Amino acid sequence: MPHYDLAIVGSGSGNSLITPYWDNKRVALIDGGVFGGTCLNVGCIPTKMFVYPAGLAAAHHEAARLGVDLSLDKVHWNGIRDRIFGRIDSISLAGRDYRAKELDHVDLYEDYARFTGPRALRTESGVDITAEQVVVAAGSRAVLPDVPGIGLPQVHTSDTVMRIDGLPERVVVVGGGYIAAEFAGIFHGFGSVVTQVNRSRRLLRGHDADISGRFAAAAASRWRLELGFSLQSIKDTGTGTVEVNFADAEGRPLCVPADVVLLATGRVPNTDRLGVEAAGFDVDDDGTLAVDARLRVLSHGEPLDGVYALGDVANRYQLKHVANREARVVAHNLEHPDRLRRIDYTAVPAAVFSNPQVASVGLTEEEARSRAAGGTDIVTAVQDYGTTAYGWAMEDGEGVVKLVAEKSSGRLLGAHILGHEASILLQPLVQAMAGSVPVHELARGPYWIHPALTEVVENALLALDVDLPEDAPL
Repeated sequence: MPHYDLAIVGSGSGNSLITPYWDNKRVALIDGGVFGGTCLNVGCIPTKMFVYPAGLAAAHHEAARLGVDLSLDKVHWNGIRDRIFGRIDSISLAGRDYRAKELDHVDLYEDYARFTGPRALRTESGVDITAEQVVVAAGSRAVLPDVPGIGLPQVHTSDTVMRIDGLPERVVVVGGGYIAAEFAGIFHGFGSVVTQVNRSRRLLRGHDADISGRFAAAAASRWRLELGFSLQSIKDTGTGTVEVNFADAEGRPLCVPADVVLLATGRVPNTDRLGVEAAGFDVDDDGTLAVDARLRVLSHGEPLDGVYALGDVANRYQLKHVANREARVVAHNLEHPDRLRRIDYTAVPAAVFSNPQVASVGLTEEEARSRAAGGTDIVTAVQDYGTTAYGWAMEDGEGVVKLVAEKSSGRLLGAHILGHEASILLQPLVQAMAGSVPVHELARGPYWIHPALTEVVENALLALDVDLPEDAPL
């Protein structure tokens, strides 16, 4: 039975744990999927590599409002796809070969594994492995609804839809979260006829209600949007296309023809595939591994020394930048067990790279008011892009910044942006929250470039009715 100093389950952010500290020790890296994990192969990176050219393709819609006639001649889907995965696949392969062939102290097990104890695993091929320290970084997977027709070749998840052959004429996107929103924007930008159908009547339900409402309105102006319908079945027409059947709460049917169906109904952590019961690991209600502030896995409420977890299998965020931060904490704690550090989830931002973009950090208005006594100490400000000079240049009628703050202290509690480059505009607000900078100091302390679009953030900060100290910057 091979025994290791460190065993890592998952080759995404877990791969970065193999630092020079381990050069003279034995390491097992275990992953039955594609080397490099979700973000590299089927998530953040390839999707954004589609988002950018899709935005270029859709530019003629924006330009027409500004007196510039542009035309879109052709979208070379296969060329775009091959450019993206020619790069992605080579990175994945190079990473795999480096671990498997070039590092004598690392054994790569290209196999799935289940725990047989807190520091013991058995691979599907039957190899038993033990280790002094273990990290679980096994990621998550797409949820598939149990309906007839789910196995048809026209039906995809985000894992497979980016590799299809040729741009589909008609796409049905099932779901209302960030994956659904991004792919609806991609296919619409490239010229497909997109229908997005969501079971609930709210898109991006984790976002502030005002922002999700505005996003729904923007989406409905670009592609067909149907809310309140649940997927019932997918039927093969025998002509290479399918019929996607839905029904609302009253049983009213909706049938949409499609060449491609994208099921974007959420992701679940891979905890249930790890045999965590045999290891005695605690699991939270959302299916993630229970961990303490130092990212040690809990067993019967107590942390297991030397057993850590990170990423989608251990947090609710399902964000690569969170997994990377956790990996840095775990790497330190593995190497310095006498000086353990804690993870800090203060001001975790997120972005939806759809058309338009959405970005957010902190509490929604509803969350802030529910946590404040009576909600009386909560103030908000809403600033449209179109109220600034750069917004005038864009003739923007959609973009908006919404801020939520504590009146008495000026503390920023939440920031929510919809519109052009929302993910970039959000960053100074993330830094203010992380550094506990009051809104009056952020608004009045630094200079803000005129007439940059960042003025919409400045103006939103200035519009917050917070109590100002006597020595507040002018």
